[in-house]
Amino acid sequence: MREAVEAQRVQIEYCTQCRWLPRAAWLAQELLTTFERELTELALKPGTGGVFVVRVNDEVVWDRREQGFPEPTAVKRLVRDRVAPGKPLGHSERAEGS
Repeated sequence: MREAVEAQRVQIEYCTQCRWLPRAAWLAQELLTTFERELTELALKPGTGGVFVVRVNDEVVWDRREQGFPEPTAVKRLVRDRVAPGKPLGHSERAEGS
């Protein structure tokens, strides 16, 4: 009998007033490309008031108000640690240490 695959959901909430949809969509594309087999869903959630928050399975992993805008590598690492621990991130992870 096969184990049920655990749902792995990422949500990016972005501010429509600030016109941050392109930034959110670009980050979503980066995450979907990196975790194409691990993620079961990625949602873009329109918000207001300067919000830019990344959640993994309802856990906030990045909040622009506290941490500024994220570098993609930082978000990839946080997502990886929750949905695919131990998965190498390849060149993007090595480039950060340079």
